[in-house]
Amino acid sequence: MLKLSGVMPALVTPFDASGQIDFAAFKTHLEGLRAAGVSGWVPCGSSGEYNLMSDAERESVLQFVKDFAKPGEVLIAGTNAPHTAGVIANTKRAKAIGYDTVLLATPFYTKPTQAELIKHFNAVLDAVDVNIVLYSYPDKDGVELGWEVLDALADHPRVIGIKESSGSLQRAIGIATRYAGRIQLVSGSDDIALDFMFWGADSWICGPANCMALAVCDLDRTYRSGDLVKAKAQMATLYTAMNILESGKFVQKLKYGCELQGTPVGECRMPLGPLTAEEKADFAAAMQPILDWK
Repeated sequence: MLKLSGVMPALVTPFDASGQIDFAAFKTHLEGLRAAGVSGWVPCGSSGEYNLMSDAERESVLQFVKDFAKPGEVLIAGTNAPHTAGVIANTKRAKAIGYDTVLLATPFYTKPTQAELIKHFNAVLDAVDVNIVLYSYPDKDGVELGWEVLDALADHPRVIGIKESSGSLQRAIGIATRYAGRIQLVSGSDDIALDFMFWGADSWICGPANCMALAVCDLDRTYRSGDLVKAKAQMATLYTAMNILESGKFVQKLKYGCELQGTPVGECRMPLGPLTAEEKADFAAAMQPILDWK
């Protein structure tokens, strides 16, 4: 089983003033993240606005990140779609580009039952020889990957982990204890990431890493070193900005945070609208100690 570890940014997709993918800005962005110490790359997830891109654009992003990656850096492609056939097609394209692991949430909009989800994920596993990191985000998808689904998939050798973004620490503890040695717990609830680490999450698929990579990588290293007092203090510094991110307009705030740190990545695509002046001021204030991170 592929062992996941460290901070892997759930990458934003940079767009230029005309709304096209800005690969020059993307390269600068990735270079900054690598310098901060990330362990891998997760393109075409929800932070990357995958649902607002064409298939060709998604493929171009996956290819660009694959070409940029160095040996040893983990690659996980977001290949989600609203239906199983679309997920299989996206996953086959990702596999052809060179991704051996994909990140899959519940098919969006359709709200399948637990039994339907089990059939869905097994159909993907049967169709494409890839590892799957499940992605549980019930607030966005409207459906939780419940114990019935996880029990059914836990012993499949290519279901390697779950990015848990429910925001429920109780559920994270349940996953960590119920599936120890079977499904890796991956932190996806950024404002309680330290708690996830304590309960065994060795990896963090992290949207905020786009605009605070040095800080989140430093927190991860501090925790691994065993300095829990310092790790708690670092999490406290991060918490306000993380909490503002979770309050809404997540991707817009990620992109504004990139602008604040000097690596602009453009605006989001419609229907995602810009931040208000008040929202920018609140997030900029919360980001200041992170921008000054030492």
